[in-house]
Amino acid sequence: MVDPRTTRRLAHWALFLLLTAVTMFLRLLPINPMTDGIPGPDLMLAFTFVWLLRRPDYIPAWLIVTVFFLGDLVYWRPVGLWPLIVLLGTEFLRGRAPRSRSLPMAAELAMVGSVMLAMLLVNRLILALALVEQPSLGLELLRFVITLMAYPFVAAFSRLAFGLRRPVPGEAAGYGRRL
Repeated sequence: MVDPRTTRRLAHWALFLLLTAVTMFLRLLPINPMTDGIPGPDLMLAFTFVWLLRRPDYIPAWLIVTVFFLGDLVYWRPVGLWPLIVLLGTEFLRGRAPRSRSLPMAAELAMVGSVMLAMLLVNRLILALALVEQPSLGLELLRFVITLMAYPFVAAFSRLAFGLRRPVPGEAAGYGRRL
């Protein structure tokens, strides 16, 4: 018989994979609701950060790297750079997840926004050093702002649709340790 915590963790892994696959598919569609060239939010990153700060035991590092590596292949980005930067950003946030449980949404948004901005700047710096052509900085910053504005909606959607919530004090993680 399978442990219920293991079943729950595996179900959330599959759900996260499904969510990221759907967001990749929607981003590939040739339909752009924004006619003025305004980029849409990076929902994969928003879902990753929301899930990581709510339940860090539900998305391990290897799953994050796998999803963003596949995103590099699908979106024709330099392979491996963005997954590495996302891994560094998510592990930074994972280390602060226990202390961020009691933060209000505005403080959480500021923390996530600062990590996202640092990730964006590191990515642009490395691509510039490698002399890789990049989108304009204004377009990238606009995508950053739109992703940051979508973050509370992604958090609310994850809570309402999937029951993803912050653990209560004393609740045990899937590995038996306290969260």
